[in-house]
Amino acid sequence: MEPDLEALRDVDAALAAALAPVFASDAVHEASDAHVLEAMAVAGSILRRVEGFLVEATDVVRGRSAGPRDERMTTRAGCGSVVEVVQRATRVSGASAGALVRAAGVVHRERSMTSGEWLPAPLPALRDAMIAGAVGSDGVAAASVLVEASARIDRDALLVADAALGEAALGVTRDVATGAVETGPHASANELRVLAQVWASVLDQDGAEPIEASAMRRRGLTVGPVRDGLARVSGDVLAEVAAQWQRTCDALSNPRVRAGVGFAPDGGADGAGGGGAGAGGLDDAVADPRDTRTRAQKMHDALATSLDVAARSGELPTVGGGAPTLVVYAREEDLVAGTGWAEVEGIGEPVGIGVAERVACSGSIQRVTLNDRGRIVGLGVADRVFTAIQRKAISLRDGGCVIPGCQVPAGWCEIHHATDHALGGPTHTDNGVLLCWHHHRTLATSGWSVMMIDGVPHIRGPAWWDPERRWRPAAGSRLRRRVRVDASRHGGAPPDGLRTQDGSPEGRLLQRSRSR
Repeated sequence: MEPDLEALRDVDAALAAALAPVFASDAVHEASDAHVLEAMAVAGSILRRVEGFLVEATDVVRGRSAGPRDERMTTRAGCGSVVEVVQRATRVSGASAGALVRAAGVVHRERSMTSGEWLPAPLPALRDAMIAGAVGSDGVAAASVLVEASARIDRDALLVADAALGEAALGVTRDVATGAVETGPHASANELRVLAQVWASVLDQDGAEPIEASAMRRRGLTVGPVRDGLARVSGDVLAEVAAQWQRTCDALSNPRVRAGVGFAPDGGADGAGGGGAGAGGLDDAVADPRDTRTRAQKMHDALATSLDVAARSGELPTVGGGAPTLVVYAREEDLVAGTGWAEVEGIGEPVGIGVAERVACSGSIQRVTLNDRGRIVGLGVADRVFTAIQRKAISLRDGGCVIPGCQVPAGWCEIHHATDHALGGPTHTDNGVLLCWHHHRTLATSGWSVMMIDGVPHIRGPAWWDPERRWRPAAGSRLRRRVRVDASRHGGAPPDGLRTQDGSPEGRLLQRSRSR
């Protein structure tokens, strides 16, 4: 018996007719909160029922695409995989098609070779919940972890887990001690995923080793070609790698992300403390700026920072006799003009000249002179890299990224030439300032500015953060702040025993730090 296509078309037409006046009159925008939520719940029910049918149909495609290549349904449809068939037929994304395929494996049924009857699905209770419209494709797919471990799980125990998932999807809770049943909110797809993982960890007698072995085989990352300045990275990483990456992202991401936080001249709303220069404030304190990056952008910047730190750590294998080095080629006249294109070694697409400028800011430049026929007639190196000793001194002074509110520590920062080397700025501690990867690359466009005054970094923020747009000294390291606090307790002068021969309170503490 084939699906009643006319009935499905009638449902589609009826739904279109019901929604047309809603969109035409903007009725959703004028409805009450309760009405909007109830309408969304009804639409969700429709969506889950449709997804249930799509899961069943996807299972058919899977079954008919398992034989010899020339006999597969995918081949007859002109597609290379089941996912592609689902994508083309439904016009969903690859991720959504993959969820439908995983869900089909959870509710898959086979015919008995002897009687021809349909055998139960691996998780029959969850399949019944899907048919009832209580769970959609992503909720069913979330239980695939149980199906993957089914070979190592007793069938009766698997059915107990399946019953628990089915009841959760239907909003049924059962008291383990008394067996009393209550109804409540239906479990979401995420809640079903967690529940399935818990059951799998309890029932899988062999432990996690088979899963880990499978994960080791399937791990991998791919980097696609550069298109429009971006390269797509995709793949799967091991759980501990993902966790370490997340910890790194947490460490490098600014935790003080608060929408609408701006400059508080009186220190009121955020307790930022006393005003600016001339107002008696120790650090010219202001409220931390909001971080407008998305979570995905923060993770990207954390990865970029990690790669940069690893490359200059000296602990990676060498490439061509040297440390892994990012090489960017650009014409000198393009660098001077700030326009044109550059080439990055290993990337097949030209990049903007800004990439070369950013790399040159914290790297060395080798000038190669060619004659008209392309022969190399001159080589020269302009060393712009701060030495290890200079980096330690700058780190002691700045403590970390000097942009207010940024939490990236000194060891993860790059050193920015406050006055560009091409404009005569020296590679000197009085001209070097710590900036994290993100703030270094957005300095020209973010509204932040950095200037050195008497060897001390001063920051001017964007107007949304500081309407006065004044230059304010960077907070500096804990050591410098401790000195200023100590000096403030003695009327601006260092206490006895802390003054050095040159009269500098900071010099004495720096000597103590060095002697330790």
